[in-house]
Amino acid sequence: MVAGTFNAFPVDAATGAAVTDPVFANGAAASVSMLFILFAIILGLVLKKTGKINEVLKGVIAVALIVVMFAIGMNLPIYASKSVWIGIIMVYLFLASVLPMWLLMQPRDYMTTYMLLGMILGAVVGIIVAHPSMQLNAFNGFALTGADGSTSYLFPTLFVTIACGAVSGFHSLVSSGTSSKTISNEKDMPMVGYGAMVVESLLGIVALVVVGAVAVNGTKPDGTPFSIFSSGVAGFLEMLGVPNTVATVFMTMCVSALALTSLDSVARIGRMSFQELFYDDTTDPEKMDGLHKVLTNKYFATIITLFFGWLLTLGGYNNIWPLFGSANQLLAAMVLIALAVFLKTTGRTGWTLYVPMFAMLAVTFTALVQKTVALVRNVANGSATFLVDGLQLIVAILLMILGALVAYHCLSKLFTAKKEEA
Repeated sequence: MVAGTFNAFPVDAATGAAVTDPVFANGAAASVSMLFILFAIILGLVLKKTGKINEVLKGVIAVALIVVMFAIGMNLPIYASKSVWIGIIMVYLFLASVLPMWLLMQPRDYMTTYMLLGMILGAVVGIIVAHPSMQLNAFNGFALTGADGSTSYLFPTLFVTIACGAVSGFHSLVSSGTSSKTISNEKDMPMVGYGAMVVESLLGIVALVVVGAVAVNGTKPDGTPFSIFSSGVAGFLEMLGVPNTVATVFMTMCVSALALTSLDSVARIGRMSFQELFYDDTTDPEKMDGLHKVLTNKYFATIITLFFGWLLTLGGYNNIWPLFGSANQLLAAMVLIALAVFLKTTGRTGWTLYVPMFAMLAVTFTALVQKTVALVRNVANGSATFLVDGLQLIVAILLMILGALVAYHCLSKLFTAKKEEA
């Protein structure tokens, strides 16, 4: 999706042919993104060499760098195809996975924060000023029939669709793997963790309003989620006096930045998780045999992680995307169970986690069972394809097996073990 956003030669929906005149907004946003990476490294080096800088001054520097990057990007757009951008993004993800946090990801995310806050603030003000009418129905029933004839139900679909601003397993991985390395004091975590979820909930509401405002005849317009959101908010910003070209480039850059910050985080987390699978009694490479040295090598683990991501770019993310919500929320349930066990074995109170824990288990397993039944039905009637239905069926079954195993062992520990057995 990011490569598609940067693609200066997208396919014309009407003719099916690539456009001959490059799209300026995509090229400019791509240029700004590349500058973000370069400037982030420079900022990281400066902060490392100079020590701690006053937060106000650091914020001013970050905003100034963003303005400079946009000025350069608007005048020097990069025009490249989607396939080229996939390769470039893969190289970036490799670097983000293996380089120190302070050198690339932390300064990049720091600058991105100001840009995204500007996007959210502009979108909220734009919505208030424009005061658009919702073009989507508030309620279409508990059961909906899709264009392909499939039926989905409000429960559990709603609860595995609303993720990031409510409860998200992916965010638990980010918090433990990357965010923790940017926190100097544990007391800052409630503001960082809870505050981020509140802001993300606001972004989710803004996205819902934007889609509802630009919908046509009760359905969302054509295009990717990125393009729909970008064009919608750009229209609101234009009402505030922002030139259309500037607003479009800014929004295109913002939504791609949101995705890039997720991609680099998940690349790093994927690498770390892969390494942890093969750690035995020691993490010291000098005490490992040859095979474990290779499997726990961060460069090898990163290549393996990105390889599977690259395969998805060939087959299309839609092949497994329908299972993303269930996988994400199942992971959240697993985290809640693990936290409840941890609190009990350390002699602390964890009963407040029980209700959301069991609710998430019920929601995610219901969604996975429904999806599995639908996939099996497609296989039975001969309408299934391996790359779509077959791959989803394999992933769905694996998720249910792994989820059941983790839930069984953790719940057994939670309700049978004594504190002293920790």
